[in-house]
Amino acid sequence: MNVKNLLLPLSLLSLSALAEVEYKLVIEQSEHHLGNVSVIFPKSAQAHLDIKLPDWRTGRYEVLNLANGIRYFDAIDHNGDALNWEKIDKSTWRVHLDNPTQVQVGYQVYANELGKRARHIDDSHAFIDASGFFMFSESFRQEPVTVDLDVPAQWRSVSGMDFAHDEHSFKAKDYDTLVDSPIETGINELHKFKVDERDYELVIWGQGNYSVDQMLLDLKRLVKTGSLIWHDYPYQRYVFMVHSTSGARGATEHINSTIIQRHRDTFAKREDYVSFISTAAHEFIHTWNVKAYRPAGLVPYDYTNPNYSDLLWLSEGSTSYLEDYLLLSAGITNYQEFFSNLTHTLNKHLATPGRQVQSVAESSFDKWINKGGDHGKNYSTNIYQEGAMVSLALDIDLLAHSNGEVSYKDVHSQLYKQFQLPKSFTSNDVKNMLRNISGRDYSQWWEQHINSPLALDIDILLEHVGLEFSRPANAKPIASLDLITKNEGQVLTIEHVARNSSAWQAGLTIADKIVAFNDHHVRDNLNDSLAYFKGGDKVKVDFIRRDKLMSTYVVLDSDFDKRKKVRAIALPNASQQKLFKAWAGIAHPFAN
Repeated sequence: MNVKNLLLPLSLLSLSALAEVEYKLVIEQSEHHLGNVSVIFPKSAQAHLDIKLPDWRTGRYEVLNLANGIRYFDAIDHNGDALNWEKIDKSTWRVHLDNPTQVQVGYQVYANELGKRARHIDDSHAFIDASGFFMFSESFRQEPVTVDLDVPAQWRSVSGMDFAHDEHSFKAKDYDTLVDSPIETGINELHKFKVDERDYELVIWGQGNYSVDQMLLDLKRLVKTGSLIWHDYPYQRYVFMVHSTSGARGATEHINSTIIQRHRDTFAKREDYVSFISTAAHEFIHTWNVKAYRPAGLVPYDYTNPNYSDLLWLSEGSTSYLEDYLLLSAGITNYQEFFSNLTHTLNKHLATPGRQVQSVAESSFDKWINKGGDHGKNYSTNIYQEGAMVSLALDIDLLAHSNGEVSYKDVHSQLYKQFQLPKSFTSNDVKNMLRNISGRDYSQWWEQHINSPLALDIDILLEHVGLEFSRPANAKPIASLDLITKNEGQVLTIEHVARNSSAWQAGLTIADKIVAFNDHHVRDNLNDSLAYFKGGDKVKVDFIRRDKLMSTYVVLDSDFDKRKKVRAIALPNASQQKLFKAWAGIAHPFAN
């Protein structure tokens, strides 16, 4: 279909109130991931109307350059006459107006970015995040919107938005609501349920080894936990969207829904299912933390420029931290799984040299440019991982100094009470709140743990709540190079070298291909190759760099074959039992 066929005279298409923005998406070439969009903007008396497509989408603090999928842009006035336009930057089309008129634009969208959770069309469905499909004008950003879909007859359309004209039509109070309310349309299964007079839906696209009954049972448990932290719910209806597919993975929160993507075969095993329901808990918490209250710098969203904040750790890391609390409190996970997740967080923190370089506040501000990989791991932190660590430290500090009467959950409860959108909060607001609820000044603590690289005594921290972080008794010492390799046939290719390790000091770096240790060819993996050595041994390493065989000598580091684990101490005292219950929501495993 030619996009220009969508540009019919506005007088024939728009009979609604002049202030409403009307969107229409026609899907005709789904196998080629193509859709045609038309947008009708209300009458404008401006000399020109700047029409934009977002550069990023909410919940993912990364410039995505979504306008690269736009073609065949055109514009007409209310009589159907062509309007002059020009593209003034990579995401903005300027339509010139000689006279006051309504404006209709049309364009083609290429939607094949499933993993970015911005837009996807194929012959079985379309996932529609407005940021990847629907242009907007700042002049009409606050006006009501409608979205009409022209999709195959057998498709079903689901969204957190209310229906408008029919089963494939939706409405929202403004563009900000639209851009935060994705639509899943296609061949899917839909399950509806009600908890505490609120309506919920679970829509699943794709086939997999999941159990719908288990999902529904635990989602019903999960959604009841909101009252453990916050005093009310910011929605009346909520939609869980699940993509059971291949390749794409991850999740994104929205104001009245969430989208979760997992490989179709990663639901059945218990550890896989816990990962899924943990993700659901994470996005559910975001309904409050981010979608109901969020830091200054993120209010309002600027869809064509980065929104900077030094508190993204609180938005994301705290959410990661609180998800385990909700799951344990609801009986969805058990002690062992709770401790296992905490073990993973602690060990990942300790295995990241960048924690000694970048503070969690710096990591928050730099989220837009921070990358993973070898350099990122050595010199940066992660707002999820490090934010969870800061949240843990702050939570236990509050509990320990208040005899279990004040916790980090109280901070989030107060943020929701005092800073609901359109308000926002700063670091100073959070510090003032900490002082008000605890009676203590947290300025110095903030400087040491948030504005500076985090340095914690994990043993003392966990002791407060009757836990220990120790290595299994059967752990054995092993030799280590403190690097990560990938087997590529006859060589082990280096993917990461820990900063200041022996391998680092010997000059080994990423992309080097290790061939031999002490003139003996490497085995299939690094640990097996080092099994004949012990820490402190000086070893000759033959490797290939730039297609040239080279050698160096490394004094091997010492490590253990098993990492430390979090476990409950067998004889917790009364204080530890009390603090554990206030912290985890249930009694200590060895409470008397």
